[in-house]
Amino acid sequence: MTQLAGGWTGCPPLPATPLDGRSVRCVPLDSAHAGGLSKAFSGAVRNWDWLPYGPLDLSGWQGWIDWAKAQPDTIFFTVCPLGTGAPSGIASFLRITPAHGVAEIGHLNLAPCLQGSRAATEALTLMMGRVFEAGYRRCEWKCNAANLASRRAAQRLGFGFEGVFRQHQVVKGANRDTAWFSVLDGEWPALSDAFARWLDDRNFGPDGAQQTALSAMTRPLLAGRDPALAG
Repeated sequence: MTQLAGGWTGCPPLPATPLDGRSVRCVPLDSAHAGGLSKAFSGAVRNWDWLPYGPLDLSGWQGWIDWAKAQPDTIFFTVCPLGTGAPSGIASFLRITPAHGVAEIGHLNLAPCLQGSRAATEALTLMMGRVFEAGYRRCEWKCNAANLASRRAAQRLGFGFEGVFRQHQVVKGANRDTAWFSVLDGEWPALSDAFARWLDDRNFGPDGAQQTALSAMTRPLLAGRDPALAG
């Protein structure tokens, strides 16, 4: 058993306060966001394929927000790109365990208008930054093992693949094998630098297209490669 230098006393709870970036603002989830979220996700039925709830209409969003805000050890955010300020996505910290310095990023659901955007990526880097700036040792990402898009997103952000928990859950009446990924505190400084370089205005052309892909910056830093994404 390896003892932690200086003795481990745990971490403070993660604050439920806004996260502000150059292109996005993540604010604590509120019932006032139901209308905007319902509009942003209108018709986006495939967004709910990998989530244990939904699709949601306006009434469903209102009930879901009440449920989400009542979840223990979980902090939900509404993702709002600065270009519009409109509620356009959901993300959360969950399974927050200050005693061990561990927190997971999950419940990710980005409306079509946000998917693939600079704002979407920045929102996730801000969340990772909050975890490690609070002194946490480990940030986790988990997803249905069949959700290759989520597995690619994890690796793009520098999360190292750790394996698959088989028959981990039953979701919407179907088996879910769960793929696990993580970033550790010792890996964060290099990843943070990569995020800063990717988000720099000089990395984006006049049309907003990236000059260098984030995956090209994070790939050399990955602690583990996901075999499902090989080739």
